Amino acid sequence: MSIDYESILNKRIAAVPKSGIRRFFDMASEMKDVISLGVGEPDFVTPFHIRSAAINSLLDGQTSYTANAGLLQLREEIAYYLKTRMDVSYDPKKEIIVTVGASEGIDISLRAICTAGDEVLVPEPSYVSYMPGVVFAGGTPVAVPTSAENGFKLTPEQLKNAITPRTRALILPYPNNPTGGILSNAEMEELAAVLRGTNIIVISDEIYSELNYTGERMNAFASIEGMRERTITLNGFSKAFAMTGWRVGYLCAPEELFGIMLKIHQYTALCAPRQGQVAAIEALRAGRENDYADVAMMRESYDRRRRLMVDSFHEMGLKCFEPRGAFYIFPSFEHLGLTSEEFCTRLINEKHIAAVPGTAFGATGEYHMRCCYATAIDKLRIALTRIAELVKDIEQGK
Repeated sequence: MSIDYESILNKRIAAVPKSGIRRFFDMASEMKDVISLGVGEPDFVTPFHIRSAAINSLLDGQTSYTANAGLLQLREEIAYYLKTRMDVSYDPKKEIIVTVGASEGIDISLRAICTAGDEVLVPEPSYVSYMPGVVFAGGTPVAVPTSAENGFKLTPEQLKNAITPRTRALILPYPNNPTGGILSNAEMEELAAVLRGTNIIVISDEIYSELNYTGERMNAFASIEGMRERTITLNGFSKAFAMTGWRVGYLCAPEELFGIMLKIHQYTALCAPRQGQVAAIEALRAGRENDYADVAMMRESYDRRRRLMVDSFHEMGLKCFEPRGAFYIFPSFEHLGLTSEEFCTRLINEKHIAAVPGTAFGATGEYHMRCCYATAIDKLRIALTRIAELVKDIEQGK
């Protein structure tokens, strides 16, 4: 007798669409001569001294579990990093959890605070995991549209208008994936003024905090007066330290929230990979000693590529907001009359360039595409030439 799987599957989860990023990545993996601007991953190899630390730990036989919250030495390094770089203090024993990437931090943060009927505000366009994460946690995601005209920033007015009696949390995703938008310290203070006096938790995803091209030091949102007690700070090593495959992130929160999130982590992930934690210790230890030279080198390289992308898209006639953070650019091709899906499908099939349709990041991403410029500059030049060719073809009615 066959099983009726449709009747037993979780209908909320089954209704969530597959990731728009992975679909185009999978298409690219099956084609020759494709340049992928799709997946948000640095093209740098993890620095040698970081890899060596992990290798040596293996040779020393360090292959056991760590404490659920992570190696204490790593949590102490994280606390020092956040205090000196982001102007916020956390107790490494009671307020920091090392997670399996920042993505696990998003998941357990939402599961810790959401119950049925709770609303979570999500500025759009935003990272593909936020909306599904809210649904998986039993909450209701509420999109708050942003636009290129205001730098894809969540404004105080938008925040005020979106809050209802059911609002449980706000996801604050800056620097932003996919737009590259950022919030200045002054703009974060304006949002904080709206949140003071409410019972709303802020999930501040700061995974791209080191990739900021404005020259202004960006503090953690939790550093603002009155925000630490209501903020879950998420960060990690994947982007700034070129450590995507190591799967090490962290979350920081007041002790009152720490306990329930650690409980979820204990019963699911148990602990982050030991070798990844050892590598992260080395990344932060060396950073303390050399003023984060590895991070600065990569950031400068991304900045050169960023300027190339902005100039090139403007030259081919596409409207293009200048990204100020992360390593993505989000050009608009609305004047061409194609949807995001149509343009990106033609781009990969005809020009062998993979980019992500803007609608993968929410309905407000229509007529845009996300291009990741964490790719070798020679490949970026080829990709930009091919994109310009497609734009010309479409304009000529081909």
